[in-house]
Amino acid sequence: VRRAVREQVRQGANQIKIMAGGGIASPTDPIDGTQYSLDELRAICEEADAANLYVMAHAYSPRSITRAVQSGVRSIEHGNLLDEASARVMKAEGAYLVPTLATYEALGDEGERLGWSDSMLAKLARVRDRGVEAIRIARAEGVPIVFGSDLLGAMQSRQSREFALRLPAQTPVEILQGATSVAARLLREEGRLGIITPGAHADLLIVDGDPTRTLDMFAEPETGLRLILQGGRCVKDTLAAGKA
Repeated sequence: VRRAVREQVRQGANQIKIMAGGGIASPTDPIDGTQYSLDELRAICEEADAANLYVMAHAYSPRSITRAVQSGVRSIEHGNLLDEASARVMKAEGAYLVPTLATYEALGDEGERLGWSDSMLAKLARVRDRGVEAIRIARAEGVPIVFGSDLLGAMQSRQSREFALRLPAQTPVEILQGATSVAARLLREEGRLGIITPGAHADLLIVDGDPTRTLDMFAEPETGLRLILQGGRCVKDTLAAGKA
């Protein structure tokens, strides 16, 4: 595992991602299972830290989450089966949660067409049903929650669904912070990302409506996002057309 991390560092990785537990798309992995020994987990995190990087871990179950963050993992990807005890460990270790609710909605619609087996679809249903509750638990325990999607290929067009899917567990402001300032802290890019200030990357959206009250404009980004600046470069501007 040390060699694998070092190879990724040499190839220019910004973060190291590992599988700390089973996956829904893996035919034989049990969701409740763990992967890597504790010594291996610690070794992975030591090598990432030596390169000033951090480790993110795919994990669903409380046991896999707890083992990962106690070994030095900085963020848990998915985390759908999180419980109060594992959330408290995450808080104590300073770890972040990155839910990916849009993925499970998309796979719920597409999984059968993609040829997923009955066992894979059953695992999907199990984690899908717990995603919002995991966010509620993390929020109650003070775990920082970051916006993510994990969508692949043609399903990337569903990314904006993540905003709406989180509303039963978070306020609009909290969801937006997870996509901006909280994400910047996770990435160790405070002052450069997720903030409007001189010297930061000029990534900026102007939306049609008040995003502190509703996130409907993100559900229809073609019309709801009126102006998009990316790195200070305007890639979309419908403000002038709206005035006309």
